[in-house]
Amino acid sequence: MAEALAEARAALATGDVPVGAVVVDESGVVIARGRNEREATGDPTAHAEVVALRAAAALRGDWNLASCILVVTLEPCAMCAGAALASRVGRVVYGAWDDKAGAVGSVYDLLRDRRLPHRVEVVAGVDADLSSAMLRQFFDDRR
Repeated sequence: MAEALAEARAALATGDVPVGAVVVDESGVVIARGRNEREATGDPTAHAEVVALRAAAALRGDWNLASCILVVTLEPCAMCAGAALASRVGRVVYGAWDDKAGAVGSVYDLLRDRRLPHRVEVVAGVDADLSSAMLRQFFDDRR
């Protein structure tokens, strides 16, 4: 989670919401990194999770990331949860809950929905206080 938090801090430089993500392989090695880049790129899909999953798939030359773990500082939204499902990632670890748009336990729970063909192990609340504090400060500064 420390690596994902570092990515979140780096997103601040471009005015993006401070959310960071990393993809870890079966050996525990970080193989891809991502941070929110919507403001930096103008791409509405440039959420940290999507950026990291795309980089991991490109590195491996394969969309199937079943042996990998996605670590992200904020609970994924519906788009990002869908990307995790599409990549077949085996586990998602996240920090802060997102009571407005979370799709991994807060508002929705797409990753564990029994109606879908793939389910993902979820570990929630890892370093949630650090992730929440960074997000709270970001939005407080904009008000």
